Amino acid sequence: MVEPGVRKSIYIVDDDESVRDSLCALLSAHGFRPVPSQSAEDFLENFDPQNALCAFIDLRMPGIGGIELLKLLAAKAPIVPVVILTAHGDVPLAVEAMRAGAVDFIEKPGSQEQLLAAIDAAANRLANRPQPKLPQSIVTERLARLTSREKEVLDHVVLGMTNKHIADQLHISQRTVEIHRARIREKMEARGLADLIRMMK
Repeated sequence: MVEPGVRKSIYIVDDDESVRDSLCALLSAHGFRPVPSQSAEDFLENFDPQNALCAFIDLRMPGIGGIELLKLLAAKAPIVPVVILTAHGDVPLAVEAMRAGAVDFIEKPGSQEQLLAAIDAAANRLANRPQPKLPQSIVTERLARLTSREKEVLDHVVLGMTNKHIADQLHISQRTVEIHRARIREKMEARGLADLIRMMK
């Protein structure tokens, strides 16, 4: 677990007040200093990259959206890690965010474990310790556990496709896709889609 130090401000950018409040409560309880903003514009006015540990950014907001803000930050303060907050239906956009440099993405509401793990990943990046990439031999060994159908589903999953889209593409039911995804996570020893994307890069 990251030890809260001098750089412990964690920015929360979300137009949903309940999300901001619950995140602020969690972060405060763990010794961090939450800095909430209800919009990207508000965040940009108050943002201090020198004291930022990371930023949690919602994908869909009025005005400047999460992807656009991520790209602005990449130009303005590339050292500050970004964790994307997303609703279930925005997973393809979240995948785009990962490819644009986000350290992780969390489907709302997100568990305490997920949120703290994302902060750890951000702290590692700040300390110039990129998250250890699994050796290719381990990824290959895990991939060998998958059936041919599971590999097909995985190929679609890491592109950010929804279960419905995958079901349509492979001519199977959405329930079957859900079962395949659960087995893929288990066999690949992945916490979720972000882990799978990192493995398949």
